[in-house]
Amino acid sequence: MQGKRKATLIGLTAVLLWSSIVGLIRGVSESFGATGGAALIYTVGAILLSFTVGFTKVRQFSGRYLFWGSILFVAYELCLSLSIGYANSGRQAIEVGMVNYLWPSFTMLAAIAFNKQKSNLLIVPGFAVAVVGICLVLGGDQGLDIAGMVGNIKTNPLSYGLAFFGALIWAAYCTVTSRMAGGKNGITLFFTLTALALWLKYFTTEDGAMGMSYHGIIYLAMAASAMGFGYAAWNVGILHGNVTILAGASYFIPVLSAALAAVLLQAPLSLAFWKGAAMVCAGSILCWFATRGQSAKPAPSARSRQS
Repeated sequence: MQGKRKATLIGLTAVLLWSSIVGLIRGVSESFGATGGAALIYTVGAILLSFTVGFTKVRQFSGRYLFWGSILFVAYELCLSLSIGYANSGRQAIEVGMVNYLWPSFTMLAAIAFNKQKSNLLIVPGFAVAVVGICLVLGGDQGLDIAGMVGNIKTNPLSYGLAFFGALIWAAYCTVTSRMAGGKNGITLFFTLTALALWLKYFTTEDGAMGMSYHGIIYLAMAASAMGFGYAAWNVGILHGNVTILAGASYFIPVLSAALAAVLLQAPLSLAFWKGAAMVCAGSILCWFATRGQSAKPAPSARSRQS
């Protein structure tokens, strides 16, 4: 019992570490650029994962999982990191990160549509609440303001678009690979491939040398550590801890992420934003409850993502 409690606490530290990622990615991108900063994060993260999680033994995986898992994982991580890096301000980076957190609700819908996951009628209000929450987040200080939301998106359609498509891509990843992974973890390989893709983009599209600063190096170390040690802690928690507690806690990552990013980026957030963030969490939880206790494959928890 003592060992299970300790493993659960270790798993909960992963929730805190992952909640800091939006603010840290933005901090790194402000020093090294959107593409260069992301490339550095995933490079250092891959190195840390090789020590904490271990190297990926490619022969243990099916060819289908390696193909689809690699493509979808790399595409998602590029969308996530670049959407935050391309944001016009710290506040916008937080909003973009919140759009990305639509992926748990999308994942539930995809599991129902393609994996024959059964659910009850809670899935409808759950998804609706999450979408309305995003509308509140993007509406600015006015709250639920469609015209204001559209105007906000028009200021940087690339960032918001990448975040939205990233959420869809991750839902596809969870849906497709849940049947192919066989319980094995390819995270180290996928991080390495993401780093290579970002370096390729950097050397083919970016102009000028990458700037270096103590501020950027500190943020880089923190961001890579949050990812590398986060996955290691999550693995311990999932394997040896209370999975129910960890799954429930992971659904509060959007609010925790916004709070930590607001502090790190010194970006004040309105009451309407916090209401929207809370609704995104509530919507995801309702979608999760809609599939609990139902037959067929269980819906994935909010951050059983990278497996």
